[in-house]
Amino acid sequence: MENTHPDKDKTLTDFDQNLVNHIAWEAVAEQRRARRWGIFFKFFFAGYLVLFLLLYLPVGMFGGKISGGKHTALINIEGVIGSDYEANADYIVSGLRSAYEDKNTAGIILRINSPGGSPVQAGYVNDEIQRLRKLYPEIPLYAVITDICASGGYYIAAATEKIYANKASVVGSIGVVMSGFGFVDAIHKLGIERRLITAGESKGFLDPFSPLKSEDVEHIDGVLNDVYQQFIDVVKAGRGDRLKVDEKIFSGLIWSGEQSIDLGLVDAMGSSGYVAREVIGAEDIVDFTLRDTYFDRFAKQLGTAVASALSSQLELR
Repeated sequence: MENTHPDKDKTLTDFDQNLVNHIAWEAVAEQRRARRWGIFFKFFFAGYLVLFLLLYLPVGMFGGKISGGKHTALINIEGVIGSDYEANADYIVSGLRSAYEDKNTAGIILRINSPGGSPVQAGYVNDEIQRLRKLYPEIPLYAVITDICASGGYYIAAATEKIYANKASVVGSIGVVMSGFGFVDAIHKLGIERRLITAGESKGFLDPFSPLKSEDVEHIDGVLNDVYQQFIDVVKAGRGDRLKVDEKIFSGLIWSGEQSIDLGLVDAMGSSGYVAREVIGAEDIVDFTLRDTYFDRFAKQLGTAVASALSSQLELR
């Protein structure tokens, strides 16, 4: 059929073209808006990250803050002392070295709140303290006990020049302990047969599912007594004639801060602020404690998650 409305067809064609052009321009405009928002969020995130680094990393990662004058350096020993905890020898020693090497350090405080932990980790710190004190004799080092300073915590404190505490602090527990459980009767009642195959006469000693042998107990007693004597020697060397002659000091008992002064385990009452202000003479306290950064914690959690996933997938038991 012959087309009798050419103007109408032309109008429709122009309308379609305008519609396509409009949609195209809108798409371009939307892309530009999205690009602007993307740039905005990138700058926002970058600024937030810089602020985060400035606020949190100088203390936890680099071990100290910027100080314009003489200050008292502080290293916190918080919680269980062990290689898998923040209160580990590497972190404590690194903080101590940074504090001693800072030219503005007038004195150092080890602020301890620990129930103890690894004698090896505590021994590393004790040895390094003695080395650093000889290397920097002009910089005094004091221990300040907060809630508790027991076992390995006191092992470290004994290496300092003086120990301060609160009257209600818990101090002591000088001794060595090894604990476990025995399940011999339990597995017999459950009808479980224990199959332990070893190469080496004593490789399976103190196995919790096997009867306790007197020779095993005798051997482990020797090990514990050896470590115990090392602990006693460290405390006596650190405290000297300040210690009262009382064998209960090395019995594993604990005392209050006030009682500890009478026994010679503590020198005086005092907080970190008091020691910095009145003893060291530098009221400005700068924290040199080395801690896990948020990135470290994230990496550890991520590593644990990945290892767990691989273990379950590959059946690595």
